[in-house]
Amino acid sequence: MAVTIEDLYRSYGVLADAKDNLSPHKDAYQVILDGVKGGPKEKRLAAQFIPKFFSSFPELADSAINAQLDLCEDEDVSIRRQAIKELPRFATGENILRVADILTQLLQTDDTAEFNQVNASLIAIFKIDAKGTLGGLFSQILQGEDIVRERAIKFLSTKLKTLPEDVMTKEVEDYVFAETKKVLEDVTGEEFVLLMRVVSGLRVLQTVNGRQQLVELVVEQAFLEQALNPADPDTVDRLLQCTRQALPLFSVGVDVRDHMKNVHSTRFVTYFCEHVLPNLSSLTSPVAELDIQLEVLKLLAEMSPFCGDMEKLEANLNMLFTKLLEFMPLPPEEVENGENSASEEPKLQFSYVECLLFGFHQLGKKLPDFLLEKVDAERLKDFKIRLQYFARGLQVYIRQLRVALQGKTGDALKTDENKIKVVALKITNNINILIKDLFHNPPSFKSTITLSWKPVQKSEAVAPKRPSGEEIGSSGSTKKQVSPLPRRDARQIYNPPSGKYSATIGNFTYEQRGGFRGGRGRGFGGRGNRSRGRIY
Repeated sequence: MAVTIEDLYRSYGVLADAKDNLSPHKDAYQVILDGVKGGPKEKRLAAQFIPKFFSSFPELADSAINAQLDLCEDEDVSIRRQAIKELPRFATGENILRVADILTQLLQTDDTAEFNQVNASLIAIFKIDAKGTLGGLFSQILQGEDIVRERAIKFLSTKLKTLPEDVMTKEVEDYVFAETKKVLEDVTGEEFVLLMRVVSGLRVLQTVNGRQQLVELVVEQAFLEQALNPADPDTVDRLLQCTRQALPLFSVGVDVRDHMKNVHSTRFVTYFCEHVLPNLSSLTSPVAELDIQLEVLKLLAEMSPFCGDMEKLEANLNMLFTKLLEFMPLPPEEVENGENSASEEPKLQFSYVECLLFGFHQLGKKLPDFLLEKVDAERLKDFKIRLQYFARGLQVYIRQLRVALQGKTGDALKTDENKIKVVALKITNNINILIKDLFHNPPSFKSTITLSWKPVQKSEAVAPKRPSGEEIGSSGSTKKQVSPLPRRDARQIYNPPSGKYSATIGNFTYEQRGGFRGGRGRGFGGRGNRSRGRIY
């Protein structure tokens, strides 16, 4: 005979009146458990009554949890939400791991309200036993269905940072780091980014040693011990992802309050010089619209200030120097009357040159006599000719950009056209300052600039404004070709450039779009289908 609403209320009354002496009334609790087999009203009541008296009947614990799980899978979403809301009340003692495991599996729901309730219940049991809750989450990440794994990782990446210190203790954070390292043995690109977000936010790792441990994690994923296959977009994608994750961890601060000081980028910079730059023109982009050469050069530039002692410094500087020459053309040949020949004018690719010059300038500090003693006279002469040509072009272009932007403020500077011009001015100013350093005798490496796509550091010295355009810019980058500004004087030796800029204004925006392709295996391989059904 089916349990009715009256039966449930009657049994509830018996148990409530018994107060601390509930054990003789096991039959009344069984009636409540049987309520999960009734209609919608009976189920809603059972969802509330079962957890209320759960702790008083340890011999019926399994039956009670199973009854509540039946309600968590009911066809009626309102019943499911009620049952899920009450699940944290079962999270006591040895049951915490099981409840956490169940809630993690329930993350696969497509109902928004139900999904939010699952999140709230997970947060609730975190506050009861954080380590036990993490045990259930990581169990499903390592062994559960792909959809459950994906959502469990996203849960960790968004929710852990919101938990207070009394929940996320040192022991708990150590456990998160240890379990995350296990997961990283087999991840997709997107999972890697999310998991790095998890561990990078751990307070226990906000030290020199902690940041170094994170860099080691990234190095292992980056396969820096292997040669680069430039034709494989997955390999290139892996390197981009890993480098982006490592960048915020690098620092060479000297302030004792700087917790990230002396975490060097040497291994990454070395790999880029030895394996990436020689293959720059043959790199296969993982995303069609990404200018892969520019992106790689930007990463190298950003890493270069954090490079420590380098074993093959001269060889790596020489590679940077060689690549810089490729992007700094010789002046067009002149015919007898002194005018330019009809041959096509070289394009000045400012965005590329800014990155390469900055990287060369940073590493050059470590070997300041490189240009004087390590480069032969003929090659140095060639370099200076290229520098002079580029410098003349810069002066013309900077003046034209200043004229174009003169008097424009506020909304006028926010148009797409003017945004590009503002960024172009920042890039050309940066190059201008670096070139002036190299023209010193001996070459100087003292000037400090902010890369055009990075925010200005307040403590950084800014060169004074002059007509030549020594104004340091910051933030933003563009990725499309900019049409040359009109000539002001057709008789000028230098014609305004049609240099390349990147199309995206602002900070780096490329992110992995889904897991990497390819076979499964350690690192960023595509993970196999783990669909096995719910395993409560």
